[in-house]
Amino acid sequence: MKPPLRRTFCQCGIAALSCLFAWAPAAQAQSFPTKPVVLVVPFPAGGAVDIIGRVVGKALGDTIGQPVVIENRAGAGTIVGAGYVAKAPADGYTLLISSGSTFTVNPAIKSSLPYDPIKSFEPVGLVTRVPLIIVANRSVPVDNLKQMVSAVSAAPGKYVYGSFGTGTTGHFAGETLLNATGMKMQHIPYKGSAPAIADLIGGQIPFSVDTVAASLPHIRSGKLKAIAVTGATRASLLPDVPTVAEAGYPGFDADSWVAIAAPRGLPAEVKAKLESAVAKVMTDPEVKQKLLANGLEPKYAPAEQVAAMIDKELPRMRMIAQRAGIRED
Repeated sequence: MKPPLRRTFCQCGIAALSCLFAWAPAAQAQSFPTKPVVLVVPFPAGGAVDIIGRVVGKALGDTIGQPVVIENRAGAGTIVGAGYVAKAPADGYTLLISSGSTFTVNPAIKSSLPYDPIKSFEPVGLVTRVPLIIVANRSVPVDNLKQMVSAVSAAPGKYVYGSFGTGTTGHFAGETLLNATGMKMQHIPYKGSAPAIADLIGGQIPFSVDTVAASLPHIRSGKLKAIAVTGATRASLLPDVPTVAEAGYPGFDADSWVAIAAPRGLPAEVKAKLESAVAKVMTDPEVKQKLLANGLEPKYAPAEQVAAMIDKELPRMRMIAQRAGIRED
């Protein structure tokens, strides 16, 4: 009689352990978060995305009841940080905050990446649009987009334009502009906004496409001319500067954006908590004001809309890259 009794106890023990293991992930998800959350910024400290990460991260930590620690993992046009997050455990404790460079630009210009822009991540929410602007050296004899198109078209080979790097959103916006207007200009890439703007002010280049955040102080001081913003709507801090669409090219929209994403495979409860927290943070007037003060546009969209935006934008970026010959391999 003893062997059957032992089998019964073993069977009960196995069943109990199975229940325990099945319960553990659910319990962990329900109690999330129990420790600090790391928000990876794939850019250096002090840049636009870093500012967004710190503003949104602080408010997100207050909302979820645990600190959100900013970790800058810059390099290779966001690839270093994005690759790190893609391989992190899908438990909600490691998140990525990044621009469209990660999700739609890099895949358009690189044949090999340590992550898949769709399969490796699941969006949590859009937090910001980053308006881009066409700016000119103050001595260039143009004050608006119509005049710019006329001047460039009348002098083939004379004008060039700069951006904050090959394959950046500024580069893509510039090439989209050339295609829409028919202008012919060589692209001059720089390693960041600071050197591009320095050369623009110094007269080494006549035009550049950069962020409103980087350009704004120089526009206000009169060192640069604002020609047009490239997004669908005007920039809040430059309400008198028209969009490219308003200047005669309807439907033109080529700005940048920043979203929070997580490694794919989050437990449903964890994902729901994070999505809800980000949505709440983006209604906070203080968060909105801090972003606006830095030349950024607070803009919330839920996870499913971010996913749809990536699906729509990715083939468009690949088409632009192919047409303009933009490659980084």
